[in-house]
Amino acid sequence: MAASSAEITAELRARIRSGELAAGARVPSTREIVRRHGVAMATATKVLTALRQEGLVVARPGVGTVVAGGPASGRGTRDTVGTPRAIDGTLDRAAVVAAAVAVADAEGLEALSMRRVAATLGVATMSLYHHVTDKDDLVVGMLDEALGEIEVPATVPRDLRSGLEAAARLMWAAFRRHPWAAPAMSLTRPQAIPSGLRYTEWMLGVLDGRGLDRCTAFTAHLTLFNYVRGTAVNLEPERTAQAETGLDSDAWIHANVDSLHALLRRGDYPLFARMLDDEYDLDLDELFEFGLQPLLDGLVPRLERRGS
Repeated sequence: MAASSAEITAELRARIRSGELAAGARVPSTREIVRRHGVAMATATKVLTALRQEGLVVARPGVGTVVAGGPASGRGTRDTVGTPRAIDGTLDRAAVVAAAVAVADAEGLEALSMRRVAATLGVATMSLYHHVTDKDDLVVGMLDEALGEIEVPATVPRDLRSGLEAAARLMWAAFRRHPWAAPAMSLTRPQAIPSGLRYTEWMLGVLDGRGLDRCTAFTAHLTLFNYVRGTAVNLEPERTAQAETGLDSDAWIHANVDSLHALLRRGDYPLFARMLDDEYDLDLDELFEFGLQPLLDGLVPRLERRGS
């Protein structure tokens, strides 16, 4: 039987208080807890949340969850090494957003909350509202930071296909670095993201001066963006599923192959059955590459005809 969150919390608490896990030492991540104890991600998250609330651990951006500085007495000791901006009163929006991005990068958007970010920074939850209006505002700031990492070229390629392909790869790389970003963005209700507008402006520059009307150019931009985002929205759910089950997609298929074979045994789906026999390997990077080329094969000539 899998251990309960209380049992796992007690074990880690004892290791911290005994000094086995010293101040600054990393504690097991949620994924490690899932693998080690065979529990669900929700249980693992509850363990680390309990330890943070006791002041025994803090989450440091770019590092992970570590034992709080000072004596691990369990009486609310806070880490003062990793949160200088909070301790000296200079907490600002940039620090709040950076902490939120670190949480989402490490554990996904579902793990993000104002309370969690405050615990990461070692401040009171209400202090965050001096810098962000609410969680939606926080997510917009996170997206701005994530897309701000996109380094668009200083010049626009003369070749239309090269420009479109470069734009697609830049956005895919951003989603790869931050899997939570694709599902956080909206195509139909776009958020006001300054760095996103910078990327869009460069993309429209690729399409400008080619004889296209503005609506056609913008539709082409959205078509390409929607393809990249549509593929990238699978990154975050797959990462979450791996954390919760301890299985990657291939391992999951092998674990569930008997139920698939039972469904196919009636012979109603012979073509799909042959694919299952071939042990098809789904790789999202390969799927992105496979789809990008035929999309450009059709999109570029269409735009060139419209422009002429």
